[in-house]
Amino acid sequence: MATSQVETVSSAADKAKLAAVVALVIAAVAGFYLLGKQGPVAQWGALLVGLGAAVVAFVTSEPGKQFVAFGRDAWREVKKVVWPTRKEAIQMTAYVIAFCAIMAIFLWLTDKTLEWLFYDLILGWKK
Repeated sequence: MATSQVETVSSAADKAKLAAVVALVIAAVAGFYLLGKQGPVAQWGALLVGLGAAVVAFVTSEPGKQFVAFGRDAWREVKKVVWPTRKEAIQMTAYVIAFCAIMAIFLWLTDKTLEWLFYDLILGWKK
């Protein structure tokens, strides 16, 4: 049986940073709505500054650093992917569309056959 490890925020500083992140996001959204009479520049400025500060606070915490490292690793893996050529992509798309059309016709025929069997032959209901 495999055991999974749960990573938690360990230091008090990281907990404080994450609490600050939540507070900054709430303050940014509240500032956006409270500055409605000041105009859109003030609204969006407050929102962007608050969210920017929240991002900076998050990135400086240990979970933020782990998230950034995960993003770098994921990007490195995406670069290793061999993407299909345009011709291959079009062919695979055509295969999927053809399969869907064939399945739709098959399911429609099955439905109509069962409808005919049950309603017309067995129950004798005529439409």
